[in-house]
Order: sequence, then C-alpha cells, then structure tokens
Amino acid sequence: MIRKHYRIFLSAVYLLFFLLNGVKSQTAKADSGKVEYIQDSRIGELMNKKVLINEKKDAKVKGYRVQIHFGSDREKAKEIKAKFLQAFNSAMAYEKYEQPNFKIRVGDFRTRTEAFKFLKEISPDFPSSFIVQDEIELKELVK
Repeated sequence: MIRKHYRIFLSAVYLLFFLLNGVKSQTAKADSGKVEYIQDSRIGELMNKKVLINEKKDAKVKGYRVQIHFGSDREKAKEIKAKFLQAFNSAMAYEKYEQPNFKIRVGDFRTRTEAFKFLKEISPDFPSSFIVQDEIELKELVK
C-alpha cells in the first residue's frame, strides 16, 4: 500500500517538475514593474515570414465566388462578363477556362454568408448563378 502511494507521489512530483520546467514564457521583475517575455527566436522568424507572405500581391486564400456563367462559347462568356461589370462595376470578375468550357466567376468573399448576400443581389440579372469555393485574391481583402 505504501509503495502505491509512493509511486503516485513520485509521478506527481515528476509531472510538476516537467510542467514548471517547461513554462519559461515570461518572468516579472517586481522592482521595475516590467514584464520580460522570453520566446524562441524562431517564432519571430515565422512571424516575419507570415508578414511577407501576406504582403505578396498575388497571394491567394480559400474563399468563395459566385459563378454566373458556364459554357463553351467564348464570345458569350465575354458578353456576360461585360454585362456584369457594367451592372456591378465595384465587384471583380474572373474568366476561367477549363477545357472545353469558360467560366465567369465574380467577387472575392471570405465567407459563404458574404457570397450568399451578393448572390441574392445579382440573382435578378443572373438567375442561374450559384456559389462556388475558389481561391480568392488576398490583396482585395487586406487594405
């Protein structure tokens, strides 16, 4: 019985030792009122890399667009894109070719809810449009 309690005690001591030894994220100096953060230097490097990636002009993220046209006629696709840009000049329109069809997708939306609101707005002019998941332009989102 004593051996069992001794093992539990030793396990608790080891666990406490490893937890306290692993927590070195911050120390406080009581006399100066300052807090000193100690962190791995690689964290700063990773944060700098993240900033550089986000600043890239061609950076893309997963998001949503509204597809307003799908068909094999290139001229028809261009016509629909022009009609959309004339009616909704504040939104972006993208022409995508996947053999043998042309797709016209519009907008850059981070959430499906944003895309749905826009879909409802354009539905009277483009009744066959629908929401698709796509890579969207990051530069349009960060301002």
